[in-house]
Formats: sequence, C-alpha cells, structure tokens
Amino acid sequence: MPRWAVVRERSVRLSPMSPTAPNEPIALPDGFTAHVGNIGIKDATDDFCVLLSEVPCSAAAVFTKSLFAGPSVEVSRRHSAHGTLRAIAVISKNANVANGPDGLADAEELAAGVATAIGAEPSDVLIASTGVIGRRYPIDKIRSYLDALATPFTGRDAVGVAQAIMTTDTHPKVATAQIPLTGDAAGATATVVGVAKGVGMIEPDMATMLAFIVTDAAVAQHVLDEVFRRVVARTFNSLSVDTDTSTSDTAAVLANGMAGPVDPDDFETALESVCLNLTRQLASDGEGATKLLVVTASGARDDDQARRVAKSILNSPLVKTAVHGADPNWGRVAMAIGKCSEDTDIDQDAVVIRFGGSETYPAQLSEAGLASLEEYLQSDEITISVELGAGSSEWTVYGCDLSDGYVRINADYTT
Repeated sequence: MPRWAVVRERSVRLSPMSPTAPNEPIALPDGFTAHVGNIGIKDATDDFCVLLSEVPCSAAAVFTKSLFAGPSVEVSRRHSAHGTLRAIAVISKNANVANGPDGLADAEELAAGVATAIGAEPSDVLIASTGVIGRRYPIDKIRSYLDALATPFTGRDAVGVAQAIMTTDTHPKVATAQIPLTGDAAGATATVVGVAKGVGMIEPDMATMLAFIVTDAAVAQHVLDEVFRRVVARTFNSLSVDTDTSTSDTAAVLANGMAGPVDPDDFETALESVCLNLTRQLASDGEGATKLLVVTASGARDDDQARRVAKSILNSPLVKTAVHGADPNWGRVAMAIGKCSEDTDIDQDAVVIRFGGSETYPAQLSEAGLASLEEYLQSDEITISVELGAGSSEWTVYGCDLSDGYVRINADYTT
C-alpha cells in the first residue's frame, strides 16, 4: 500500500460552496486544550481564543511580508524564532495595526497576560489579530478579561476555536488527518488538526490570513520548519481572493509529540492534506464568492513561471467576473497568460487552454461548444488548466469568482 493511502482527512465542509456549518465537534490532538470567549472587541460573538499544549511544542511559523505588519506579527516573529511555543492566542475583529508604540505595547501586554494565565513565559506565546486596521485594542477590557483567565482549560473542540477567529467568514474552517506512528507505537496514529480564517484581503506573501495547525506527532523542530515552509508554498501561498496582502497574516504549526514519532514523509503528506483542505475552504468562502476557482499551469520552465502564470489567470478581474457570470469568454485566459510579457519562452502557438477537461484553445469552439462551456461555468467549482510548452514544471492556485457581493461587503466593512 502506498504511504499516502494511510492518511485520512476529515473536513468541516465536504461541498466546496456549501454554507453549512459543522454539526459535530472535531477534537484537538492529545495534550491540546482551548479557551474560547468574548472580550467585547466589537460585538457579543466569540472574539478571543487560546490554543494551549500541556507541554512545550516544536514550532514553526511564517508571517506576512507587508511593510505595515502589525505588532502581533512583530511580537510573534520574536517569540517563534527559538522554535518552541506552548500557546497561540488570537483576538479577532481588531487587527491592532498602525497604532504606533501604543499598539506594540498592547500586543506585548496581551502575550504577557496569556503567559501569566497559563504559567508560562511571554516568549512561549504566539499572538495573532485580525480585523479593522488603525484601531487600538480596548486594552482595559482585555486586561480585565486576562486577569480572570486561568487554567486548566477544558475546551477540546477545534470548531469553537475556528469560530472565535472569524471576521467576515461565513463559517468556521477546520480540517484533520491521521498519521501512522512508527517504532514501538506502530499500529496507532497521531492526529493533525488545522483551523483557519480569512476570506478577504488575501494575496499571501508568506502564508496567508490566519492558520494554525496542531499535532500530537513527535517532529523535530528543524524538520517541522522545513516541511511547513514547503507545504505553505503549495497551499496557503497558492491562494488568492483579491490580490491584497494583509498586514496580519500568520500561519503556525505546533507539535507536542505526545502521541509518538512518525515518518517525516507521512507527516508532510498529512500536513499538506490539512493545509490544502483549509486553502480550498478559504478560497470557496472568499468574500462574495459563489464559485471555487482552481487554476493549474503546467509545462512551465520552472515552478516560479508556473506559479506566476497561474496567479495571473486567477487574479484577473476579467477572468473572475467571466467565471461569476458563466460567460464562456475563454479569451480572457489567453489575455492573462499574455500579460506575463517577460516570459518570452512562452509561445502562444504551443499553449493549450482547457476549462474542466475541454480544450478551448487552440481548438476553435463551435456554438455548441460555447454553450457547453457556459453550462460548465455554472458549476460550483471551476478548473482552468493551461499547458505552456516551455518545460516540465506545474503549479496549482486557488481562488474564487468576483461578484457584486465582494464590493458590497468591503464598501460597508467598518460600518
């Protein structure tokens, strides 16, 4: 049996565009607990959570490259640099960005307050925030809340954590997979669970949005970091909703080792399955989205070219609106490829464009073919593939259509 066959995945949402929230809890891995609550950041919904491990974890994290990165990113870069963490604390509905020294002091106080509550050092806590930029935390409310926070935490449900980190998401996003243990524990499994949020301001330049993965597998920190960065490149960094990079993007993975050792290849397979599942959920829940859009560029000179061309198609407003309106205007894909004007080794005579499995270029579509393409474009998931004829590399990216709903959500965002 191939190694990947033993990895199982269960997602909150099985249908790409289904708005249905999970109807059953998804347990965190052994040794992890959670606290979820409402501080009153914006409204009465949950806006704060802490993911906590009983023991120190190997940790890896990636962050936004934005020049306006928030203080939660600045603090968490320092705390994650030593490769060990015990907790992740998230405040939603307030990004705490562009608030100068006061914002940094608030972020440091948040980390210190959580650390005191769990009996750890501030450097053991990764913090993240998401929401409106330019507004300070209601620090008095946060201070009072943290003063009353204490362990042990009794929460074990990842869905509650996913709900607490939401802003304009329409549903919580959770994915999980199992990994076979090795050595004396062979026959048992370790668990990987991931949660994520983010449906707008998404064009990752590191990871994207907020995504947190926890596992009870034993993974050395240097292996964890290497694997995570490879997985992020193929999943979160291959996601785009609107081409805008957030100031607060954070993705992290914690491994507490309480289940036992796993084969590194098995771990990477499971981690990628979870992150890809979350990526697809994020893409299909993009602000105003009605369709999941998956674009693959193959036959490229190298991975960078494949990614660049695929992103050019995915991010084109004309392609996205055509998909939204089920307009069989495949020429917009040709336009988006042609925009990559520095890639002079791409010859239009060698390019093949397909929607689903149907070729639209260079084959000329008949009226019946155009009607068939229009029907296909009414599907919940649209795949576009292009062969470039310039090499052997391939890359897939994930996004969504562009609707008037996106405009309305963002026109009214702060109100």
